Amino acid sequence: MQHGRYGMNSFWQDRPVLITGGTGLVGGWLVKRLLSAGADVVCLVRDHIPQCELVKSGDINRIKAVTGDVCDQTLLERAMGEFEIDTVIHLAAQTIVGIANRNPVSTFETNIQGTWALLEACRRSPRVKQIVVASSDKAYGDQEILPYSEDCPLQGRHPYDVSKSCADLISHTYAHTFDLPLAITRCGNFYGGGDLNWNRIVPGTIRSIIRGERPVIRSDGKFVRDYFYVEDGAAAYMLLAEKLAANPQLRGEAFNFSNEIQMTVLDLVTMLTSKLGSDLIPEVRGEASNEIIHQYLSAKKARTMLQWEPLFTLEQGIERTISWYRNFLLS
Repeated sequence: MQHGRYGMNSFWQDRPVLITGGTGLVGGWLVKRLLSAGADVVCLVRDHIPQCELVKSGDINRIKAVTGDVCDQTLLERAMGEFEIDTVIHLAAQTIVGIANRNPVSTFETNIQGTWALLEACRRSPRVKQIVVASSDKAYGDQEILPYSEDCPLQGRHPYDVSKSCADLISHTYAHTFDLPLAITRCGNFYGGGDLNWNRIVPGTIRSIIRGERPVIRSDGKFVRDYFYVEDGAAAYMLLAEKLAANPQLRGEAFNFSNEIQMTVLDLVTMLTSKLGSDLIPEVRGEASNEIIHQYLSAKKARTMLQWEPLFTLEQGIERTISWYRNFLLS
């Protein structure tokens, strides 16, 4: 594993860390990184997903798994107390825009109620010393001035975006009203090996091409997104927890993490097709709704205040992602 320039030091050795969302895309890579740093990892696991990176890699046998739902505050408090948790990294969320449009209530429950349940459990658990909450660039909603900076208003309009705006604001409440040692991340669109949501553009495109099928673009292909490699996300969460421990002034702060590259969906699909050595033409359906047209982030604050920089370029991230899916789909 590439450890890069930060995130691997004695800070994590034997540190009890609670991860929510360990079976998700970022969670699997974060657990891997924490284990290699010597952390004592506890994961809240709702559903058993045999194909997820946490299970498939065998890492689930190296952690403590607490079975339950992120909305269960009593369960969270018990886990924090019994496992004497120092650091909490909250990733659990319903992350698919289409599902949020069809099932807004379940998305609101997981993303909003799940956040306040977790933070209330932290408030009532005096041993907890650092909390990193994963928000999203979607929390900003549509903005006329780009790139997004951390002082842009949080103005989601559609169910998924609103759920992230609300969770982000609730996190600020707990930091400022209750003095919780908490910082917030806002990352771009995560991609990387281990994403089993096949309706997402990266895994869906790679699977289609490997099968010899035309990749499908649900939108018109012109949406601009900020794509962020999952291993960079895992490293950024760890770095922020370390910085929060060293500098209490960071509590309540939000940080964008991004390679600061604007890319249309069509350009990304073209890049994937080319790297996979295919000449298949994507099928552009133009049927996506309730999605933000143009998004990208400024990571200046993270670079300046945290001395952060990405470990991987977009090209390196894409190549590592393709390699993971080749192994997953062809083995």
